[in-house]
Amino acid sequence: MGLHPRGARDFFDALVALGFLRRVDGKYANTPSTELFLDSRKPSYIGGVLEMSNHRLYGFWNHLTEALRTGQPQNEIRTGSESPFVALYADPARLKEFLSAMSGISHGANVAISEKFPWDRYRSLVDVGTAQGDLPVTVAQRHPHLSCAGFDLAEVSPVFEEYVGTNGLAGRVAFVAGDFFKDPLPPADVITMAHILHDWGLDEKRMLIRKAFDALHPGGALLVYDSIIDDDRSRNAFGLLMSLNMLIETPAGFDYTGADCMNWMREAGFTGTRVEHLMGPDSMVVGVKPA
Repeated sequence: MGLHPRGARDFFDALVALGFLRRVDGKYANTPSTELFLDSRKPSYIGGVLEMSNHRLYGFWNHLTEALRTGQPQNEIRTGSESPFVALYADPARLKEFLSAMSGISHGANVAISEKFPWDRYRSLVDVGTAQGDLPVTVAQRHPHLSCAGFDLAEVSPVFEEYVGTNGLAGRVAFVAGDFFKDPLPPADVITMAHILHDWGLDEKRMLIRKAFDALHPGGALLVYDSIIDDDRSRNAFGLLMSLNMLIETPAGFDYTGADCMNWMREAGFTGTRVEHLMGPDSMVVGVKPA
């Protein structure tokens, strides 16, 4: 690391105190959790979101007061970019970092979805706004009978294909290029939207849910997950802070309660709506299209 000897011991011992390292006979090593979650060579790596937060979000949050006063985004838009997504997608290196961050923040919930949802009842999955494709990859690994695909802008394809190949699923998990504002969603038995709806305003949220309803086969299911805020808006601090992050990052995005999302689903025609906790701050809202 190139640390000066005077500070090196204090630095490593601080990491021991924080639980990132363990010390045995004067030697330092990763803890089991660090080995699992902070090794960039493993699919369980969550450091991408920390890297992205350091490179992008930290500076933007310096302008939280202005965001609260004006309701305006405080990110790349301040320097003339049309939207943060335009700036990100124009730079392949930054795009790859962002997509990796989405995998890091989503992987635990994706594992929970692969285990909790009754996938044996369905044959196909399309993940909308798939990023690297961690959700369809995780589900496909555990349920080989499923036909899985990720739907996202064409610029995402190289990062998606690399991630799918690294996980040994080339040929099993497909990429479909498209813009979910302009194009119909690919048909499937199950459509998922992971950390997607909170990026957009109310009209866009309702539109995306209607598009999913139209694309689903009869009897199919829509799975939406974000850091769903509890209906009383008093317990899920992470969800509320994420909604503030949407204030800083987007013109109209916001996080929402389970009751909110179930209402939007019912407006679109879904039945049997329910909220199910996944892990940490994340829960999924499920709606079923009548057969």
